[in-house]
Amino acid sequence: MRIAVLGCGAIGGLILGYLSHKDVDIIGIVKRYQREPFSLEGLRIEGVRGSQVYEVKTDTGLKEKVDLAIVATKIDDIEDVVVENNEFIKDATVLTTQNGVRADYILEKYFPPQRIITGIVMFGATFQPPNRIVHNFEGDFILGNIFGEEVKDLEKVREVLNKAFRTRVLENIQGAKYLKVFVNLNNCIPAILGVSMQEAFGDLDISELAIRLNKEAYYVVEKSRIELQDLPGYPEERLRKLLSMETKQAASIFSQIMTSLSKEPLYGSILQSIKRGRKSEVDYINGEIVRLASQNNMEASLNRKMVSLVHRVEASGKFLTRDELLKEVA
Repeated sequence: MRIAVLGCGAIGGLILGYLSHKDVDIIGIVKRYQREPFSLEGLRIEGVRGSQVYEVKTDTGLKEKVDLAIVATKIDDIEDVVVENNEFIKDATVLTTQNGVRADYILEKYFPPQRIITGIVMFGATFQPPNRIVHNFEGDFILGNIFGEEVKDLEKVREVLNKAFRTRVLENIQGAKYLKVFVNLNNCIPAILGVSMQEAFGDLDISELAIRLNKEAYYVVEKSRIELQDLPGYPEERLRKLLSMETKQAASIFSQIMTSLSKEPLYGSILQSIKRGRKSEVDYINGEIVRLASQNNMEASLNRKMVSLVHRVEASGKFLTRDELLKEVA
């Protein structure tokens, strides 16, 4: 199976590096500014599996057909990378890796649903441009099809990815995708503050804000009749029990969890995008809750506020202090 990773930031780079050393025919499609560092210096991955420089094959565009295209760009870049490489991926199976639930629907404009594999990434990484990645923590790679279609190459893809990541297939991938939204829902808070996850959620008042954000989102998802699906290592029951607690008690537990996620400072995907001057994915995470609420005649005012604040930081380049943030959401 010939594989292309379209986009080699945190997740795409990790996939490219690890699979390149597992006897897999794989190429990474990188940004122009990355091409020379990747070629001359290789791809450096540090973190939970140690430190190693990987010699990888890269280019700025495909020049031959592939069997599998792993789409690892930011969600707003999906259409551009698909169009640019369409000649070589139009007959391929495609795999999404983005947070939120909308990436597969974007790809549906270009590929039949039975050739789209919905992916959920449970491992975490931080991209340090142009060619360094910190692998912060391990986790599963989960596959399925959000349209309920049978994908011919699904098992073959699972076997290949399983060489580098524990990979499994879920039937209710939509429910799992929405549960993953809750995993990412709090990324907006450190992004607004411009600090690591550990620093942000070491503050109990900020952790209380996170719990309020999750309680609102859980109410919206429940009333929208979406059945959440357990994720490996993260059962839905754990979230439900946490959110059923009194807010201060839940915040204390949440703070302990978040401050022990990684020995290295952990920067969520939203903050990573802001620091690189790129539009973040907040519209597809907290914005997904706002969209669901609107669709079902509800309001998600706190999630809506967080979307607005992230966009303010994106536009101004100025982070809020914790006191400014708490005043905004009081």
